[in-house]
Amino acid sequence: MNMVDSAPAMHNLIGSESDSQRTLYPYVTGTSVVGIKYKDGILLAADMGGSYGSTLRYKTVERLKSVGKHSIIGASGEISDFQEIMRYLDELILYDNMWDDGNSLGPKQVHNYLTQVMYNRRNKFNPLWNSLVLGGVKNGQKYLGTVSMIGVHYEDNHVATGFGNHLARPLLRDEWHENLTFEEGVKLLEKCMRVLLYRDRSAVNKLQIAKITEEGVTISEPYALKTFWNFAAFQNPTAGAEGSW
Repeated sequence: MNMVDSAPAMHNLIGSESDSQRTLYPYVTGTSVVGIKYKDGILLAADMGGSYGSTLRYKTVERLKSVGKHSIIGASGEISDFQEIMRYLDELILYDNMWDDGNSLGPKQVHNYLTQVMYNRRNKFNPLWNSLVLGGVKNGQKYLGTVSMIGVHYEDNHVATGFGNHLARPLLRDEWHENLTFEEGVKLLEKCMRVLLYRDRSAVNKLQIAKITEEGVTISEPYALKTFWNFAAFQNPTAGAEGSW
């Protein structure tokens, strides 16, 4: 085949590559998710903000979802990619239920699946722009783990994504213990979310808390935290700053 004959084929190849669509940069994003183990199960907390760049565009984005019978998931990052992940998980749970063998996927299996999905997409240079928190309870065993957009994963007694890794984890290291009651766990999560609200520009004062135990999943109605904005540092944040400005 001469060069003249091969020109259309080369044009089709180049065209197919240029037509390929990828998430090159996240557009509508959610901020931190915080998760902890408590005496009877797992608690997750996330606000409902969706930021379009630096604009807090949406305030009703639900980022906490149940997965099958034994797991809950929370996501920060690109909202449309999270919707795609939920489509994957719905297909996974449906396929598992079709076996009708009396067994069902637990949180550890779902977390391992998400790790493989995130790492696979990263290797295709087409990552899902999310950090995920996955928790659950099965056969009396509590499980809590996280996975990043490139497949980095671990499990712990408390986890957080986004700014929560920097601002909430220190609070959790100081105050978390394995015998937390439900009320104490909610109070600790609210403390973390309040700190994030003060310091994270993408946070919004409208949050949900999800609980999972052996009895099932409960996701709270959205509510707001009590806040106090009259701290001296908030009133005059540049006081004492050096410079001509």
